Amino acid sequence: MSSIHPSVGHVHLRVADLDRAIGFYRDLLGFAVTARYADAAAFLGAGGYHHHIGLNTWDSKGATAPPAGHTGLYHAAFLYPDRPSLARVLRRVLDAGITLDGAADHGVSEAVYLRDPDQNGVELYRDRPQADWPVDKTGGLKMTNAPLDVAALLAEAEQA
Repeated sequence: MSSIHPSVGHVHLRVADLDRAIGFYRDLLGFAVTARYADAAAFLGAGGYHHHIGLNTWDSKGATAPPAGHTGLYHAAFLYPDRPSLARVLRRVLDAGITLDGAADHGVSEAVYLRDPDQNGVELYRDRPQADWPVDKTGGLKMTNAPLDVAALLAEAEQA
């Protein structure tokens, strides 16, 4: 059997309020609206890509978030190209009054966790160079879950 090498193309989310969701993903996280269909759906991308995020109100306009403890999306993760970019988006998020659910140094990456306006989990992260990824004695990847120094990360937003 030949191997397949898929990659994640996009995440498509049900939202209660399309304009509110667009404001979060466009104005705070930095994605651009590439297509919009009235108040029913929108597609947002980065770097000229057709879309990384789909948003729709087809079955969810005005709906409430699912209760905790149920199945569904844990989080969607968005990769930023470097530490200063992650620091800048984190500064925008915090300035908008959004609180973090957590922040972690995974060894391979640095990540912050939060909720979008519809309470979907969102991870914002940057990868370290692959040569710096921690490995165990056998050469296998050894990810960690250490605390992230958020203040030091934010200091990079001030310098940029």
